[in-house]
Amino acid sequence: MALWRAYQRALAAHPWKVQVLTAGSLMGIGDIISQQLVERRGLQQHQAGRTLTMVSLGCGFVGPVVGGWYKVLDHIIPGTTKVHALKKMLLDQGGFAPCFLGCFLPLVGMLNGMSAQDNWAKLKRDYPDALITNYYLWPAVQLANFYLVPLHYRLAVVQCVAIVWNSYLSWKAHQF
Repeated sequence: MALWRAYQRALAAHPWKVQVLTAGSLMGIGDIISQQLVERRGLQQHQAGRTLTMVSLGCGFVGPVVGGWYKVLDHIIPGTTKVHALKKMLLDQGGFAPCFLGCFLPLVGMLNGMSAQDNWAKLKRDYPDALITNYYLWPAVQLANFYLVPLHYRLAVVQCVAIVWNSYLSWKAHQF
């Protein structure tokens, strides 16, 4: 409980920094889970550079982009009723999610040193499956998030759920 109160105080004092650092930390945790539990690499084969790449993506891309998107979305569709939450979820999943995945996957490829041609081929191969998998998880999560969670906590809630999603994305993004 004390940890939660400290997080709330830090979030109130430095909302943008805390949201970005939360996203980066949880992206890193997702990669560790991917490498250790999904891929079963073991500690000797763990790719620390890959984990740092995912942390960097969380801090430099996911946190700012998703956090900024939630602010824009609340501006476009103000309100917290069930109808507002449904509209936000539809716009989020119909517009933002496809674009976000279309940027995230090639960004990981680029950071991993893939050529533009290989990155494009990987995007064409992996994007449809990643987007379909997205739709199994995120519409329900986002509907609850937009209806029940205050704006300044949305990124943290999403990133907690996203530990599972980040594990999947890390695995998907690092399949060659």
